[in-house]
Amino acid sequence: MKTSNEISNSFAETRQVGNFRIARSSLIKSAHLLERIGLAAIGATCGLYVGATLVRQKDGLLESGWIVLLTMLYGAVSFYVGIDLSRAVARRSISNVPEEYNGSEAIEIMSAGGTFGAAIAAALSVSILVLDQSLPDSLIVFVAGCWMVGSSLQVAAGVMARGYDVPMDKE
Repeated sequence: MKTSNEISNSFAETRQVGNFRIARSSLIKSAHLLERIGLAAIGATCGLYVGATLVRQKDGLLESGWIVLLTMLYGAVSFYVGIDLSRAVARRSISNVPEEYNGSEAIEIMSAGGTFGAAIAAALSVSILVLDQSLPDSLIVFVAGCWMVGSSLQVAAGVMARGYDVPMDKE
């Protein structure tokens, strides 16, 4: 009985914390912000690996340490903006009529493709660094291309999702 009261209290509109009452929506927004900051940290970490791989190639134009900072910042921005699309966009992609196209599918496909491309670039970069491999420039260009295309797709999907008009349901 005590457990069910605790569970129902956790879903209440407000929470009592000491002498303060916190609205449930504030807690959800705070949790969502914390999640997005975590995603940005993951993106920056992936960017660190990609940047370190690019700097490691001694015969290229990317020997500057700035490339590491730039890939980290771009990764943080792309993961913050693009991975965690709102639930409204996800719900809009599920249509009652299979032939109906409302445009949100493209946003989800771009986000998924961007996440996949960035993850492939990060995984290849980690394996190159861990195995201490010296690779041809074409593979390094492939890793950098996967990173740029993947991160750019994430940013584009996030911007499109936030600017997407919510159509009213027809009943």
